[in-house]
Amino acid sequence: MPQSEWFSIDSSVALDSVKSLILLLTLVIIRMLIKRWIASNPTLSMESKRRWVVTTRNSVAFVFLIGLVMIWAHELQAFAVSIVALAAAMVLATKELILCWSGAALRVGGKVYAVGDRIQIAGHRGVVLDHDMFATKLLEIGPGQSAHLYTGRVTVFPNSLLFTNPLVKENPEQEYGLYTVVVPILNEDDWQRSERLLLEAAKVECAPFMGEAVRQMKLLEQANLLEAPSPEPRITIQLPESGKIHLVLRFPAPDRGRSRIEQTILRRYLLQMTQQDSSSDIK
Repeated sequence: MPQSEWFSIDSSVALDSVKSLILLLTLVIIRMLIKRWIASNPTLSMESKRRWVVTTRNSVAFVFLIGLVMIWAHELQAFAVSIVALAAAMVLATKELILCWSGAALRVGGKVYAVGDRIQIAGHRGVVLDHDMFATKLLEIGPGQSAHLYTGRVTVFPNSLLFTNPLVKENPEQEYGLYTVVVPILNEDDWQRSERLLLEAAKVECAPFMGEAVRQMKLLEQANLLEAPSPEPRITIQLPESGKIHLVLRFPAPDRGRSRIEQTILRRYLLQMTQQDSSSDIK
């Protein structure tokens, strides 16, 4: 190759490198300014600030990637044949990585979840703290699938799980929801009394916000064109195995207060059961 062509190639690569560096510095400065503005904005809540910071970071990364493709497009065109062969090999070698990117695209395109949502997927359950093109970070809730307490642990799962596992969104953009709690008793126990006391406890604890819960269910019905269930507390009976009865209580509660409501219902129920047992013993 003539020396003049080598100089031409070197100067083109150097120019593209300078353009890439300028683009990177510009985006870093813009991100810093936006992050500073978000942090100093008193009208935004902490959750909103965290959501905006994550969105800004991911948007800057996406713009930088698109900018690099545009800057180096003519260089890439010269190696098109080699790139096709290399891409085929990379697809086989980086299948999981591509699935993570595709999962991120599914999350964004389908508005599957956002920062602050409470989700369950592949045995992982928690509040979304952060997400990017590769993985999602959760603040774990547990222990198990029935408790609603923060464990203090952080779970990170790859976005590829969105293609292989169903995802449950526990707070689908509404302030009130319907939740269940299981109370096991034995066959020889007075299940009718237990059912009555448990239902009374639920009605007493849910009474202060029952009107608002009904209104929320009506809005859900109108928004989704479906017949929303009544939020009134109700109990169904299950027989999981011989000698045992499960009283399954369904009750309404605020999304951010269901753990407290569940505990107050159970405590009131147990207290009533203890008081009635004591009265029976005295008689």
